[in-house]
Amino acid sequence: MDTPIISLKQISFKIAQEMILEDITFDIQKGEVLTITGPSGSGKSTLLKLIGSLFSPTEGTIVYKGKELKQIDPEIYRKEVSYFFQNASLFDQTVKDNLVFPYFIRDKVADERYIKSYLEKVKIPESYYNKPVAELSGGEKQRVALVRNLLFQPEVLLLDEVTSSLDANNKAIIHSVLSDLNKEKQVTIVKITHDETELADSTRLLHIVNGRLEENDGK
Repeated sequence: MDTPIISLKQISFKIAQEMILEDITFDIQKGEVLTITGPSGSGKSTLLKLIGSLFSPTEGTIVYKGKELKQIDPEIYRKEVSYFFQNASLFDQTVKDNLVFPYFIRDKVADERYIKSYLEKVKIPESYYNKPVAELSGGEKQRVALVRNLLFQPEVLLLDEVTSSLDANNKAIIHSVLSDLNKEKQVTIVKITHDETELADSTRLLHIVNGRLEENDGK
């Protein structure tokens, strides 16, 4: 089997004296769709934040492409491993401002033709490009936020309940884009969901209960 794109080795995480995750070990293969399930408060989101390097483990090691995460430049890692929140926040400006900003902070010239091509993929009309974000619906905001996460072509997407508050149409649009990325570009997807309809495309399921890995379904 190929070297995993990400490996978690005996990961534990605690806040003060409270153990949130304990002795978590598993690999993530390039191109797979891994779904993490479990009851509320089980540690799923914390686990995803650890993989996304938003938190550091109390114990254990996270390895990316064969190299320990603590040895990797954080900027490089966050470019290649993108974390997408349930209610991703946008600046209170225009759609354009929000999508040009990632180029600005990297001291790059924005490729507006490329940006608009991604907006088309998520069914956002070009006429919305200069529209204030405040005038968008919740689903439209989430689709714009998805484009922002995809502009620099991450190799891994970490999705934290990203469609849970959306209607069926918005869910279908986002799911279609993510499915195409996975199938056409082998983008690895690690997601948390309570929506059973989103389990069908998973290559593997992990179940977390009380901070421990209870099941490892090799589906």
